[in-house]
Amino acid sequence: MSLLLALGGCGSATVSAVGAKPSAKWVGPSIPSPAGGTVQTTIYYGPWLCSAALMARCERRCVAEGHVPLLGCIWLADIKGDWQGRFMALPAAAGGRLAVTHCCCDYPKVSDLKHRRETWEDARKTFRRQWSSEFGDWPKTETAHWPGHHIFDLAHGGAPLAPDNVIPVPPGVHHVINSAYPACYDAAGKWRAVGPERPYVD
Repeated sequence: MSLLLALGGCGSATVSAVGAKPSAKWVGPSIPSPAGGTVQTTIYYGPWLCSAALMARCERRCVAEGHVPLLGCIWLADIKGDWQGRFMALPAAAGGRLAVTHCCCDYPKVSDLKHRRETWEDARKTFRRQWSSEFGDWPKTETAHWPGHHIFDLAHGGAPLAPDNVIPVPPGVHHVINSAYPACYDAAGKWRAVGPERPYVD
């Protein structure tokens, strides 16, 4: 997963019931694009079952890394970018979506989990500042910043401070997502099932 879309500005967040709608949605402001024009970023939060295409991608990853079989796949979020600008002197628009997933390959548990957690805790504020300098203010509630979620979990080898391994997630959704990980590493869990190509509506 790569955060190539700018998540800039203060933004806003709305939370809805789990179902056809995403469990939460963050809408950022329109910000200047390096290529000209402006980009507005929206993050839709799951978790959802992975589609057949995402599941196949995870299976290839597990094979490539030598950690087979694939035990499950969690579709954590979708990042949507909408660009508006001009092309050939005419108004133009474009966009795309990036699926944020975690492949629960047969990774062994790490022996230095405490150290990884302490590394994150010690650098969390600095990480948020660095993220904010590139993407805009880290999202927050009225009283606190949103948690940073490690896409590749620390318990199975995720990097504590890798820029492409941490995304801001609303507190309630973060609890739901964290609770899904143990079942994802259980081959008999629901996260081995295949979900739809598009599990939510805008």
